[in-house]
Amino acid sequence: MQNTTYDVAIIGGSVAGLAAATTLGRSRRRVVVLDAGHPRNAPSPAAHNVFAHDGAAPADLLARARRDAEKYGVELRSAEVQSLEEHAGATGRLFGVSLDSGERLTARRVLLATGLVDVLPEIDGLAEHWGTSVLHCPYCQGWEVRDQKIGIVGSGPMATHQALLFSQLSDQVTLVAHDAEVAADQRAQLTAAGVAVVDARIARATSGGGRLTGVVLEDGTELAFEALAVQSRMLARAELYTGLGGVLAENPMGVFIETDPRGATAIEGVWAAGNSADIGASVPHAAAAGVTAGAQLNMDLITADVAAKLAAAV
Repeated sequence: MQNTTYDVAIIGGSVAGLAAATTLGRSRRRVVVLDAGHPRNAPSPAAHNVFAHDGAAPADLLARARRDAEKYGVELRSAEVQSLEEHAGATGRLFGVSLDSGERLTARRVLLATGLVDVLPEIDGLAEHWGTSVLHCPYCQGWEVRDQKIGIVGSGPMATHQALLFSQLSDQVTLVAHDAEVAADQRAQLTAAGVAVVDARIARATSGGGRLTGVVLEDGTELAFEALAVQSRMLARAELYTGLGGVLAENPMGVFIETDPRGATAIEGVWAAGNSADIGASVPHAAAAGVTAGAQLNMDLITADVAAKLAAAV
């Protein structure tokens, strides 16, 4: 198979990956973006808090970002990366990138912009409304459910935090404890913020007319809600990183690839940006991380090239 060498192979063609690609392309780097086509925000009808593009459909934002990257010579490919392997090249470390087509590419650096997977609480009926009336981020989707009856599903340690944030948007917020332990001081905070607390587990979510209508508790009690907020367990798509021997980090929200402020990981030559490295990042945060990683990758390559030339001149 043809073997092509790139300066940077970017795995993941959503916000962070495309922002990095454009930054690198504008520095005349040879870049390929390999995208499997599974953007995290695909179920959402609109992206919010995106500077100058508030309310744009996620698919439209990505289409525009792809056009921007292509203006600077970035190669965009629909492909699933099967594996990465590291090996020594004549001028330094190289990475072999094996695609699902059987093709193999070579890159001097790799940027993992593979995003994450949201693991929802195991409650029947949640998944079908994910991204519309079942949501997690008050800054991304909260305005759209303002003044509605909002239920907070206590599915993790951030339940009280999430309930307090949504209390700014509606005075009809109820935290259903479900799997969360709500301590006495947290209950006091919730009461002060006007949030009701129901100490019960949820059996299932209910729907009608294509919309969420509420939940049924395990004791059969029905609670009416127009929206539910959940804390998903966020897991970075990091199989390629761990396949190289990388070790993942964890916080109360989930599992991620740890990087330094530049976006560099513990594996030399491998970088990460966006939700794979920051599971709490929104669209603008992911874009900024992509630009940062792209700029730092460019400098990293310059530094390596200059060092090689100096060594050769000795």
